[in-house]
Amino acid sequence: MTDQRFIIEMGIGNDLHGMDYQKAAARAIEDAFRHSSIPMFNALDIPHSDMRVQVTVGVQEPDKIDPVILAQKLPRGAATVTAVKGGQNVPNPHGDTIVIATAAIEAFLPSQAGNWTQT
Repeated sequence: MTDQRFIIEMGIGNDLHGMDYQKAAARAIEDAFRHSSIPMFNALDIPHSDMRVQVTVGVQEPDKIDPVILAQKLPRGAATVTAVKGGQNVPNPHGDTIVIATAAIEAFLPSQAGNWTQT
């Protein structure tokens, strides 16, 4: 059976000093995660372990991201993180380059179609 996406949240994070792509990516994921609350798990008695979480992080240098460490920070579901080229570097002629990361968190569940009835 295929799963279905039931939520997508976007976030943005940055590192103002040090060009730390990992830190910016973690902040983007945290930003996206803070935008969501999914009460249906308790309401429908669905275990969080049934949820697959797919995170895509965009930064200018994706090879500087450790996806495994970022995935371990997600509190629910089976998570995977993929880093792609994206985000933005903002040079400062008088200091550090600002790193901006974007993140999309997608959550999937097995189809719930058979679990619903209309009365």
